[in-house]
Amino acid sequence: MMVIANVGDSRAVLATTSDDGKVAAVQLTVDFKPNLPQEQERIRQCKGRVFALGDEPGVHRVWLPDQEAPGLAMSRAFGDYCVKDYGVISTPEVTRRRITARDQFVILATDGVWDVISNQEAVQIVAATPNREKAAKHLVQCAVRAWRSKRPCYAVDDCSAICLFFHSPS
Repeated sequence: MMVIANVGDSRAVLATTSDDGKVAAVQLTVDFKPNLPQEQERIRQCKGRVFALGDEPGVHRVWLPDQEAPGLAMSRAFGDYCVKDYGVISTPEVTRRRITARDQFVILATDGVWDVISNQEAVQIVAATPNREKAAKHLVQCAVRAWRSKRPCYAVDDCSAICLFFHSPS
């Protein structure tokens, strides 16, 4: 049994074997972004504000009622105390999933990875890495390259990953 407690905008993705024998990605967590309807409503009820800046049109952030601060791009977080009274919470979403023989590994990665690499691409990158000990590093290297090619005008966001394998290599 796998139990996942999720806060923030990092993500857990499971790699499992589909009926046709290919590796398939299953997203296990929700990215807690401020523009999710229930998250945005809670923040607004607490007098916080949610909006995206003109130079980052798709990145909604949490702002204090009367300041252009802090600009937090997630709706749930540990820390970030200045927005705790304005709707940002640290309550995790807890889910359970039974691990089966088809399940191969889980990728835990920060939003910087998922901003430029899809769940399926990440699963394929890790599955194709011959040395499991280097799988997370390889995924992060691919994400950094993707940032530089897809978003050359932006600084590379935080890219960290952990890969948890369920079965011994055969």
